[in-house]
Amino acid sequence: MSRVGKKPIEIPSGVTVTLDGNTVTVKGAKGELTRSFNPDITISVEENIINISRPSEAKAHRALHGTTRALLANMVEGVSNGYQKSLELIGVGYRAQKQGAKLVLNVGYSHPVEFEAENGLEIEVPSNTKIIVKGISKERVGALAAKIRDVRPPEPYKGKGIRYEGEFVRRKEGKTGK
Repeated sequence: MSRVGKKPIEIPSGVTVTLDGNTVTVKGAKGELTRSFNPDITISVEENIINISRPSEAKAHRALHGTTRALLANMVEGVSNGYQKSLELIGVGYRAQKQGAKLVLNVGYSHPVEFEAENGLEIEVPSNTKIIVKGISKERVGALAAKIRDVRPPEPYKGKGIRYEGEFVRRKEGKTGK
């Protein structure tokens, strides 16, 4: 029994949802998202509510039920409000800056690391130790933020590196000398 899948999705004003077989298009103030879903799962739109139902209690259908509902809810949320991930740089001399559409990171390597913002995503650098990734697709925002973090993940001894805002890094005790 999927509690997530049974929960209906409310469509906010200004957002339109279009069904074409198993392809769903969601348009809103921030943009448009399209995604194809498994044809076994039934998606229905009535007035301003989306309902998702499954044909049987098979394990695969139960798994798809909640996943489909969560993905649709994220699409509706993304086109109405958008998503953002914040990253912070911690370390002496670590800094980020914007050069045109590129994000340039100086994080202790012999060379600067550059990132291009993908189509539909936006990178902001409010200060030289903070990066904000914004967009309408939760999946793509999270993937780009993870890619940036992978350049220099936080290490456990000094805590230096790129981390998500509010991320806890468990610290280790270093070597003890006599």
